[in-house]
Amino acid sequence: MTNDHLSSGKWGEKQAERFLRRNRYRILGRRVRVGARDEIDLVARKQKTLVFVEVKTRRSETFGRPVSAVDRSKRRVLSRAAVRYLARLRFRPVCFRFDVVEVIGSPDSKDPVIRHIENAFPLDSRYDLPF
Repeated sequence: MTNDHLSSGKWGEKQAERFLRRNRYRILGRRVRVGARDEIDLVARKQKTLVFVEVKTRRSETFGRPVSAVDRSKRRVLSRAAVRYLARLRFRPVCFRFDVVEVIGSPDSKDPVIRHIENAFPLDSRYDLPF
């Protein structure tokens, strides 16, 4: 992984966070580590819904939309991280969902394209909720 790739990813996460804030989401955490291997890009809340956000940044859509990178394996990892995150909470959210935010552009571009895919996928069926 190159530094350029990492800086682009961090830039994309900042763009996604700004976008969500403008749309009345409250950001609860950034790059939330859950366990030894799992990370959730953003944890947010919209009204009473807890939202686990995966941010995908690409310079262009030449090789497909960024959301295509959230494949079955990635959804499984995000589900595992979410269940672990929920188990740590003192309160139990009424509902939660997984969103994907696509950011197309780069740090040197002025107007990135941002797409918010709400409820992008369900919790992987192999994981049980801790409540």
